[in-house]
Amino acid sequence: MGFYAPAQIVRDARDHGVEVRPVCVNASRWDCTLEPTGDDSRFAVRLGLRMVKGLANADAAAIVAARADQPFASVDDLWRRAGVPAASLVELAEADAFQPSLKLARREALWAIKALRDEPLPLFAAASAREYQTVAELNEPAVALRPMTSGGEVVEDYGHVGLTLRSHPLSFLRADLGKRRIVTCREAMQSRDGTWLEAAGLILVRQRPGSAKGVMFITIEDETGIANLVVWLKTFEQYRRVVLGAGMIGVYGRIQREGDVVHLVAHRLIDLSAELASVGDRDAVFPLPHGRGDEFHHGSPAPDPRGFPKGPRARDIVDPYLHLDAIKVKTRDFR
Repeated sequence: MGFYAPAQIVRDARDHGVEVRPVCVNASRWDCTLEPTGDDSRFAVRLGLRMVKGLANADAAAIVAARADQPFASVDDLWRRAGVPAASLVELAEADAFQPSLKLARREALWAIKALRDEPLPLFAAASAREYQTVAELNEPAVALRPMTSGGEVVEDYGHVGLTLRSHPLSFLRADLGKRRIVTCREAMQSRDGTWLEAAGLILVRQRPGSAKGVMFITIEDETGIANLVVWLKTFEQYRRVVLGAGMIGVYGRIQREGDVVHLVAHRLIDLSAELASVGDRDAVFPLPHGRGDEFHHGSPAPDPRGFPKGPRARDIVDPYLHLDAIKVKTRDFR
């Protein structure tokens, strides 16, 4: 979606009063669409099937075409009428696309899909066509599955859709962060000039323009909003591993306010990825999405020629036999 990841665009839209509806097997098209609301002057945004990671465009098109005359009544009904492989249904279930209309939670939908194959048996397919309704191949007893934790649902949302319409990940960590006197991003950006404080958030964007003389600009986010960080070259070199490798960071620094422009000038940075991984009670990396604006997640940007020293360029004298004794080390240039 451009400079920012879809998660940040959706969050900003919701902060401005736009209703955003989840991916749904009976309502979503491939692209995100507008849907009517109770207010004739406003529309809601329905997330499209393209948001489901791993779902092929052809399978999504088959689903949309199959429900044109009648919405799907069950997982089995969708599987038979749309003719998509069971693997695609798993992608939809993991994205929680059966919940809005069929009221099936992730685990319930995945349990129902376990009984399916890539193609129905010919006998049951003929019976379904004759009865004009789905004839189940196997009638399983109802099973009460253990519901997922709220944090686990958020983790799965980020992992399979790239965003969540539930609570922000940091809302589950706020009590622990508060005990460490880590303030919210909103509190940090509303503080007075010269205030020393510590904030924390998910890293959204990291940029180091060539014209900034090595200064890096970082945008972090928590459940209250965003905060803009300034990391001087000396601080960046000291905390390079944290800045480039962490999904969530804590920043201790001083507020710099000039009119309406507010920055937190970083003095010390810590990696809070371990705390982020605890969301959902799992020991794994949180699937944090990144927009195109995060230059360092998508590879180091090309050096800005404005950052090169002026004057005549030095000539490199190449020794054609130097490669015989050299050790080749693959490096990354973050200039």
